[in-house]
Amino acid sequence: MPFHLHFDESDLLRCRFAVSPLWETQAAVRVLARPERQGYHLPWLRRIRQAAAGLELEPLWLLMTEGGHNPDFFCPPPLGPLASFEEEIAGVRAVDPVLAREDMAGALADRPGGLDSAAGQALLADPARTVRQLADLLEQAWRVLIEPHWPRLRALLEADVAYHSRRLAAVGFERLLSELSPQLSWSESTLTIARTGGRHSRVLGGQGLVLMPSVFGWPDVVGGYEAPWLPAVIYPARGIGGLWTEPDDRTPEVLARLLGRARADVLCALDEPAGTGALAHRLGRAPSSVSEHLSVLRAAGLLTSRRYGHQVLYERTPLGIALAVPQHRAPE
Repeated sequence: MPFHLHFDESDLLRCRFAVSPLWETQAAVRVLARPERQGYHLPWLRRIRQAAAGLELEPLWLLMTEGGHNPDFFCPPPLGPLASFEEEIAGVRAVDPVLAREDMAGALADRPGGLDSAAGQALLADPARTVRQLADLLEQAWRVLIEPHWPRLRALLEADVAYHSRRLAAVGFERLLSELSPQLSWSESTLTIARTGGRHSRVLGGQGLVLMPSVFGWPDVVGGYEAPWLPAVIYPARGIGGLWTEPDDRTPEVLARLLGRARADVLCALDEPAGTGALAHRLGRAPSSVSEHLSVLRAAGLLTSRRYGHQVLYERTPLGIALAVPQHRAPE
């Protein structure tokens, strides 16, 4: 059923974007348990299959109900735009066990037989121990499932935030919501999330809203979060179709002769805004070398840069686009 988030003027002033490695970790754990969601991630699945076989994810899966309540405490919205996994998992470990038990009981109640099962009762019997167990499992899942691929994932998520930040400035908040997902709609200061497991409305009360793109949550929109967690909406990130494909050698030969092969490759790899680390990972080159090429390209007017949290994102200027994108002359 729909979930309604009610805004006032102060909430609109406190809306922001964020990227969460912890969210992607628990969402990847969900994908492993749902074959129907694995299609876009088959290359990733092939890479992690052997290592993932050693993970004991059953306690997490038991709490990940389909269409019902899911615990908020093991994937809360990050306080900053680019929180590290270490910062986020520390927050999970510090959660109040009483609050965690209530959160888990709500999820188990939405799973047929969950509350009465031996596994469910074991989770609720000692919530402090369970919080430590779940945090340990999430950290293991991060190391195996996400951390080796985080530069690629972070580049796509940051590119999504950069794109939608520009769209927010261009078209405003109401139209932006419909562009994030057709499951989002706006009317009379209320954001409605269609086809969600939420069962109530929430008045934001001046806390604003965190908007988070997700790779492994695709194509769903997840909304809500109970108090005391910050209100958030997780929406499908752009560009997931090409996420796991390896880049082709698309650098025009004439451009390589003009700029040099390495520098031309850097320019052509910037289809979306990206940072030095993500580009180095994508191109298989040393970050120091990529950083030097980015500086030269920016000085030549082919790139522009801006800071996003702790990252500096680079993107092509109109001149850089004209050079990097092959122009096909019409026949005379």
